[in-house]
Amino acid sequence: MMNSKLKYISISILVCLLVGFIDAIITQSGFDGWYLALQKPGFTPPNWLFGPVWTVLYMLMGIALGLVWNKGLHHVWVKTALYHFGFQLLLNTAWSIVFFGLKLPLLSLIIIISLFILVLFTIRWFKVVSPLAAYLLIPYIVWLGFIAVLNYEIWRLN
Repeated sequence: MMNSKLKYISISILVCLLVGFIDAIITQSGFDGWYLALQKPGFTPPNWLFGPVWTVLYMLMGIALGLVWNKGLHHVWVKTALYHFGFQLLLNTAWSIVFFGLKLPLLSLIIIISLFILVLFTIRWFKVVSPLAAYLLIPYIVWLGFIAVLNYEIWRLN
């Protein structure tokens, strides 16, 4: 029988990858035509890089989520950390919908700034429960900062 930590981590990775899959479908809807036609800054990564980066980030998020969840829902700090994580995951999807689905770079910029702030709070609460889980979210917050700058430049240039 699988130990509880591995079970929570496995389920959490699957949930995060499922959200990532949904985000990828939304992204693809606006990527081929609209996104490719936009003016982009010189520091824009090659298109093939986004998928692998997001996959790794969703896996790290899943591991972090599983580590926190494994501490038990009876603890108020765990619940607080999980609420923050859930809301940031929803905001992450909202960004994809607004940027790629609705093609609204300014509104998506506001969302990603909000997402960045919410992930900082999530990291804070994860650190209370599991410092390792908090550290696993650092690549995510760095990438979000980069994407926020990229989002800003795309809005500015277009």
